[in-house]
Amino acid sequence: MLYSLAADGLLVVHFLFICFVLLGGLLLIKWRWMIFLHLPAATWGALVEFNSWICPLTPWEKQLRNAAGEASYETGCIEHYLMPLIYPTNLTYDMQIVLGSIVIIVNLLVYTWLGLRQTGIRDKGDGPGVG
Repeated sequence: MLYSLAADGLLVVHFLFICFVLLGGLLLIKWRWMIFLHLPAATWGALVEFNSWICPLTPWEKQLRNAAGEASYETGCIEHYLMPLIYPTNLTYDMQIVLGSIVIIVNLLVYTWLGLRQTGIRDKGDGPGVG
């Protein structure tokens, strides 16, 4: 029972980390220091996808499931839990490139928006060319 709970808890942490990788840049609105946590996390998330690496949390969760006597799964965490919700087929390398690119694009947009916000060039009309 304890191993099963630990595996479920690790799955939640894994999911929250994926959310942080994708949208954690928005936390900089309130806490600027989060950049020191978010940039490495976003870089890691993109590298995992681009290089088809397995996140270390996935084998750890599988070990906990096996220790609990539960059936483990052969694929990665994203492929096992999230891909069935998003894609009808198994995760392919091309899909991983798309996922890694989404991480980069979303974060570039967030950081660009934050940079413009920081410099005061936002919907105020005080940007270049406004007189």
